[in-house]
Parts: sequence; structure tokens; C-alpha cells
Amino acid sequence: MVVRITGQAPLCAKKYELERLRCGLCGTVFTAELPEEAGTRKYEAKAGAMIGLLKYGCGLPFNRVEGLQGNLEIPLPASTQWDVVSSFAPALQPAFDELIRQAAQGDVVYHDDTTVKILALMGEGRQTFEDDPDRTGLFTSGVVATSAGHRIALFFSSHRHAGENLMEVLKRRNAELDPPIQMCDALSRNMPKELKTIIANCLAHARRQFVDVHDRFPEECRTVLEALKVVYHNDAIARDKGMSAEERLAFHQAQSQPAMTELQAWLKRQFDEKLVEPNSALGTAINYLLKHWDKLTLFLRKAGAPLDNNLCERALKKAILHRKNSLFFKTPNGARVGDMYMSLIHTCELNQANPFDYLTELMSHPDEVAAHPERFLPWNYRDNRELAS
Repeated sequence: MVVRITGQAPLCAKKYELERLRCGLCGTVFTAELPEEAGTRKYEAKAGAMIGLLKYGCGLPFNRVEGLQGNLEIPLPASTQWDVVSSFAPALQPAFDELIRQAAQGDVVYHDDTTVKILALMGEGRQTFEDDPDRTGLFTSGVVATSAGHRIALFFSSHRHAGENLMEVLKRRNAELDPPIQMCDALSRNMPKELKTIIANCLAHARRQFVDVHDRFPEECRTVLEALKVVYHNDAIARDKGMSAEERLAFHQAQSQPAMTELQAWLKRQFDEKLVEPNSALGTAINYLLKHWDKLTLFLRKAGAPLDNNLCERALKKAILHRKNSLFFKTPNGARVGDMYMSLIHTCELNQANPFDYLTELMSHPDEVAAHPERFLPWNYRDNRELAS
């Protein structure tokens, strides 16, 4: 196999010059018809998919794409790019809604927040949050759910915290299903009272507190880090061997439980024997671990419980990349469109699907997507299209 690689603009254009003739007798102008290959839309589905992928998948602001296209002599103003992605948004909405419904049926839901700027919701003339007019904070919540062997990523940007957005998602959950495992850190805003879930806290978040004070308390922190190293090593073995949730639970109970029991006894002894000042940095880290011990060690009692929230933390990098490059959304509608594109793109990435091909498929068949959104998900759209053809 020999490969040759070339380069081209992200968005290419084709110009058609149509011959026009005027009748010498009546003055009527006749224009040649476009060839069938020209289609009916100036910006076809692939153009919308590429702009959406560059902006919301790769973090390239519209103005940078405008500069790139201008340098390649295929002008594409930033305002036009927004018009294109927003015009295709209704075609994506049914698939996005179906992802939310599927995520609500998940066995494990991960969630967390990062900050966001939405100009229309900021400043003196801002739009207020109807449930709490005094609330000023703005967040992009990331929700990642594992359902039927698939991973689904959802993003929501508004006044709502991650726990509130998760509650809105779980309202679509089948009442006959058992409560899902909810993985998050221990912030109170992540756990509204209405949520009926089995709560697991992030072990990596607890570990990070000891990493941060390791320079000041090397011996004490090493004891904790070595114990947690055993847990993560065992989890890697379970993953490499492809263990089921029940097999993984039994493996952790046999191999990780002794190390965690010994660690818990060591942590309590630091306070009982007054070896550590409770208000010190090390004491704060130890207190966090003891206070949330049951939720941090749910993986030793519940099949399928994850160790940490890293899956959601990685998903939020998509929103953080957009925030670093584009800085803000102008309106809530702009944030909604961005969340939709990011959710579809990152769900494709989590399921080894081609996001450009997937977005193109959704934009090319809006009526079919609206009628049967369950057939147009990142993990099954190719099979269903082949059956239809």
C-alpha cells in the first residue's frame, strides 16, 4: 500500500458559470440550467458538518476559520459560518434528544461542571434564571452515561449546576429501572435532594489532595498513594482481562479490599493518636477521605461502580477548549447550539465513530432523523443506512 497525502481548504467551493442569452425579438433573457450535481443548497450538509466540527470539535473560532479560508481564496465570513451551523441545528435536535433519552437509561452517570460565559446572561441587562433570579453563576455541565455498552456525552450551558442538569436528564428514565450509579465529586450542588441515585465519589479527586501536599508531608502521603496505587493497578488488570462487572467486583474485594481496610485504619489512627493536626493541609486531606469513605469505596460493594470521574473530566476538556479559544457564547441559543454539536461530536469520539460522517448523515436526512432518531445514533447509523439502501 502506497499513500500520497495532499492538502486543501477545510471548505472547498465550486463555481458554475451559466450562459445567458437574450432574445433579439422580445428581449427575454434565458439562463442555462444548473447541472444536477450542483444541488439546490449553496451550503451542503458536508459544509455544515465541517464548520461544526472545526468550531465545536476542534475549538477553532469562526474568525480563525474565516482567516484560513481567506488565505486560501475561498472566503467564508464568521457570520456566515454561524448562519450555516444554526440552520442545520434543527436537523440535529431529534438525535440529540434521543441521546438524552438513552443516557437517562444508563447504568452509570458521570457529571461535573466547568465555568462558561454567555454574554446575554451577564452584566446589568442580563436575563435572569427563573428558578433563582439572584443566581449569577454560569456553568457548562458535562454528563457522560454508559448505557447498553455505549458511552453518551451531553453538554448543557446555563445557570444550572451539574446536579440540576442531571436531574433533568433522569426525568426521562424508565420508572421500572433500578437507580443508576451517580459518579461525581462531593460538592453539595452535584446532589440535589430530588435525585434518586446510588452515589459514588471520585477517588482521583481525593488522591489529588494528597498529591498537592506531598512536598510537605512526603512520608504520610506516600502511605496513601501506595494504597491507592494498588487499587488502580487491580482495576487496570480487570479492564485488560475484560472482566464483567460482577467479576471485577469480586476481584477488587479479594485484591483491593485488604489495602483499603489497612488504609482506613491508618487514617483513623492519625487523628486518634494525634499524629496529624486536623486543621493542617494533611489533616484536611485525611478528613475528606474519611468523611466520604463509603462513597469513595463504592467499587468494593457495588458491581459496575467506577473508581473516579475521569471520564467526565476528559469530556469537559471539549468545553474548556472552546472556552479558551472562543471565550464566550453571545446568547443562550448560541450556547444551546454549541452544546448540541459538542454532545454529538464527543459521543462519536467515545464510540469510535467518524463525527464528520455522522453529522453529514444527520444533516442530509432531516426528515428520516426526525421520524426515527433511534436509527441515527453514532453506533448504529451506518448499519441502518446500509439496510435502507
